[in-house]
Amino acid sequence: MLEFLADYAGFLLKLVSVALVIGFLLAALSSGKRKSQQPGSLSVTKLNENYDAMKAELDNQLLDKKVLKNLAKDKKKKEKLEKKALKKAPKEAEEVAKKRLYVLDFDGDIKASAVETMREEITAVLSVAKPQDEVVVRLESGGGVVHGYGLAASQLQRIRESNIPLTVCVDKVAASGGYMMACVADKIIAAPFAILGSIGVVAQVPNVHRLLDKSLIDVELHTAGKYKRTLTMLGENTDEGREKFKQDLEDTHGLFKRFVSSQRPQLDIEDIATGDTWYGSEAVDNKLIDLVMTSDAYLISHYDNAEVIQVTYKQPKGMAERLGLSFFSALEQKALSWVGKITQSRGY
Repeated sequence: MLEFLADYAGFLLKLVSVALVIGFLLAALSSGKRKSQQPGSLSVTKLNENYDAMKAELDNQLLDKKVLKNLAKDKKKKEKLEKKALKKAPKEAEEVAKKRLYVLDFDGDIKASAVETMREEITAVLSVAKPQDEVVVRLESGGGVVHGYGLAASQLQRIRESNIPLTVCVDKVAASGGYMMACVADKIIAAPFAILGSIGVVAQVPNVHRLLDKSLIDVELHTAGKYKRTLTMLGENTDEGREKFKQDLEDTHGLFKRFVSSQRPQLDIEDIATGDTWYGSEAVDNKLIDLVMTSDAYLISHYDNAEVIQVTYKQPKGMAERLGLSFFSALEQKALSWVGKITQSRGY
């Protein structure tokens, strides 16, 4: 028991020391002059090659040598025919060979933070994409702030404005702001149990005025402009402020509906813009989506006739972020070691 307490005390001392060092470094970094931000890196993965490699590995493990030999012959024969076709009609064959599907991933949080990397990925793709190509966005988001998802949807509109076909695939959820992004696409594909819709607006503001009033605490709020602040967390809210706040929500909802209608005119917007959600197998009936299928199945269906290329932009981590990650990694390792000692001492 004494050994455990000593270890625990040592752990706390180390924790405090590390926290102080990190705080000092962060303060120094924030107070110093900022260096120009380094550009991130672009990662390109040919998904066809990954798929072929996995298939070849399974064939090697499951098929006998004779079958493998025949498959190799067929492959060489096919490649030979393709070369002949290229010689006979070089322009036509070249156009077919150049067809590409560019795959982007968007995993959205409440602030749509992933838009920062997606905008770089779209810029890179549009610099090389041609009208016969296609951009596929694998989108997952339950929605979030209006301005964040409005910007994300605008980034996808850049693809449409460049006359590049855009397909959005949803395997889990594209609701509210997530659906605002999805509806920009020429084609929306969703898995059977993916959740779609939630075309509505929600906001809540906690108010502790009565508690503060009971404790004889006054909060003064001064504004210039009648509607600069409608509802507050600390002050006393008025009926006029509540009505203005509700009206702002209605206006935002109207803007949301008009945007979705402009992108998917086939929708009965008044029928589906109730804030309700539907699963993929139901969403195809009310025209929220065009096809029920997983993103994997959609991409695999193009492996034979197109290059399927995943494009990922990685932003460089700042010093503060790297230090934070190192700190939490060390903390996690120490915590696991500590829990292990406790469980051993108690016989678990």
